[in-house]
Amino acid sequence: MSQTYPYIATCPKGLEQLLASELAALGAEVGRESVGSISFVANVATAYRICLWSRLANRVLLVLTEYRGENAEALYEGIKALDWSTHLSATSKITIDFNGQSGDIRNTHFGALKSKDAVVDYFLAKGSQRPSIDKDNPDVRINVRLRKGYITVAVDLSGESLHRRAYRSSGAMAPLKENLAAALLQRADWPGMASRGGGLIDPMCGSGTLLIEAAMMAMQIAPGLLRNRWGFLGWRGHDQAAWDSLIEEAQSMRAKSMARDWPEIRGYDANGKVVAQAEENIENAGLGRFVKVSRRELAQLAMPTHRTLREGLLITNPPYGERLGEQAELLHLYRHLGQAMKAHFVGWQGAIFTGNADLGKRMGVRSYKQYQLMNGTIPAKLLLFNINEDAFVVDREAAVDKSKGAVSDAPLTAGGQMFANRLRKNIKRLSKWKNKNDIECYRVYDADMPEYSVAVDCYGSAVHIAEYIAPATISEEDAERRLREVIEAVSQVFSVSAGNIAIKERRRQRGKDQYQRQAPRNSFMELHEGQAKVLVNLYDYLDTGLFLDHRPVRLDIAARARGKRFLNLFSYTGVASVQAGVGGARFTTSVDMSKTYLQWARRNLSLNGLSESRHRTEHADCRKWLKECEDQYDLILLDPPTFSNSKRMDDVLDTQRDHAELINDAMRCLAPDGVLIFSTNKRDFVLDSGVLENYKVEDKTRWSLDEDFSRGGKPIHYCWYLDHK
Repeated sequence: MSQTYPYIATCPKGLEQLLASELAALGAEVGRESVGSISFVANVATAYRICLWSRLANRVLLVLTEYRGENAEALYEGIKALDWSTHLSATSKITIDFNGQSGDIRNTHFGALKSKDAVVDYFLAKGSQRPSIDKDNPDVRINVRLRKGYITVAVDLSGESLHRRAYRSSGAMAPLKENLAAALLQRADWPGMASRGGGLIDPMCGSGTLLIEAAMMAMQIAPGLLRNRWGFLGWRGHDQAAWDSLIEEAQSMRAKSMARDWPEIRGYDANGKVVAQAEENIENAGLGRFVKVSRRELAQLAMPTHRTLREGLLITNPPYGERLGEQAELLHLYRHLGQAMKAHFVGWQGAIFTGNADLGKRMGVRSYKQYQLMNGTIPAKLLLFNINEDAFVVDREAAVDKSKGAVSDAPLTAGGQMFANRLRKNIKRLSKWKNKNDIECYRVYDADMPEYSVAVDCYGSAVHIAEYIAPATISEEDAERRLREVIEAVSQVFSVSAGNIAIKERRRQRGKDQYQRQAPRNSFMELHEGQAKVLVNLYDYLDTGLFLDHRPVRLDIAARARGKRFLNLFSYTGVASVQAGVGGARFTTSVDMSKTYLQWARRNLSLNGLSESRHRTEHADCRKWLKECEDQYDLILLDPPTFSNSKRMDDVLDTQRDHAELINDAMRCLAPDGVLIFSTNKRDFVLDSGVLENYKVEDKTRWSLDEDFSRGGKPIHYCWYLDHK
């Protein structure tokens, strides 16, 4: 047992330093650090201890050899030369995990096949049976990596990834892997707080991963104790006595922990089904007595009153959502979270894990530390906060909205006057076009001047201001001043009080974000677009319910729709379906994943006297729905979000990557003489060459931009009309 061997422990990118410290604490001699991996030397018992106790590693690999080689022959010969009989029997079931490529080995499937051939041929050359392949339940998992001209061959002692702790219910979705959740807790110093009797609250707990990992960490429960399958159990070098001793020790520690009282660990979520899933996971982990979850809106977040907790950690990974606009963000969700921190959690620590770190600046609490991490393939940051008055910043909304009431008659600043002059110029330029076409909702200003990066839209007599993200070179103070100048200028030019201007701050999306409801007023306005009536809400949601730049396309749908079967994919609030229905469509089908938007769509349809029997709404993932669709449509609108990673989807939707497949599936549902309208707001979008070859494609981008969006530079959206050749 004293003999040592070389190993590699793998982990998510960004956790290397934490993992190195953990390996050293578990008794390993830590060596080289690489991206996503740490080399170490240890005896077999220590390697087992790492498998059982590591909260951060993905895999523990026993290195058999490392040699120089880049081609298939070198790969084969080096692996065949190993003494495989010391690691597996001729009757073992094996699988090969291959990573990397070279000029000769261009894909992992070929590398895995070549590696498998080498192992099998080793046994055949000895005149014995050959091992069989079993990808699902192998006795031994062999890991082969080709990197920078070197081939590393190892036995995977972990089996399936160590982040799988075996407490998650089958089929349960989670935005966080368990080892990433553990890393967030360590970075936030949860172990230290727990040792001092501090509590932990996750106000948007989802399936409860952070809560369970926090409890196991505080109670010093081995994270691998619930697992039954390990990669080393089928390995011929396995030391059962050493493993039994480690398991007995861990079970004894767990039993002692379960008999004690532990810090308060609570989670909340607004979704009752998600709370039930979290409860099931907590029970599976055996922690039901220590971790409590309940259904609660973020607006109800407050410190528990049954127990005084002077110290603790408020930690959360905000939920990600369904449809992502070019500029939409979670501004008000983060603001509300920041307000709750300031109102109820002074003296605590805060930790917010987000795919858009800029949103943290809108919480009203300064972060003192940020860590760059990866949540799957999405870049994300962990923001750490000392929740105290020294960290509080002025609420920007209060700073810019002091003039509620009468129309401002105060003299404008030089900048405000310049902005007001541009507004008047644009209003004059658009006036004739607007009156001629009876347009009620339109854009007056769209970041025409770089100093004032906002969009100003008119909805009837109401005005809506959407602020874009300020460049990094612009200070918070300058951004606040410019927004005040914009509001004052808009108030005077449109003769409306600042308190009656809808103001939203919007950012370019990064990573996973969602639409969130904001300070609800339930204030829907009934407006007109062509012959259709449309419900618009300027306050309750980040978008208003009407994408103004798509007006010409919707009106063209109305003109084409008579007697047609219309399909609206990623239908949002269903305005295009309303236009088709008003235009005399035979029937319409609107498909979207958001129940909120579909309810809005049904209200729009009802407002125009369009019955649900002929104008259906479908709550579904458009990609799955298209795959299963057997109906034919004469007119199809396909306007996907630029990016989406909803929990309800099995995969991330990336319009640039996925549009060709979406178009092909939609064209399969298009009648022979039908028209498919494809549109996207991705600014640097490039249409797939295969689409251009397979269908008749007409670029309608410039035509689809009305006077209020016909500006220089890249268009706000792209649009093509397609039909069958």
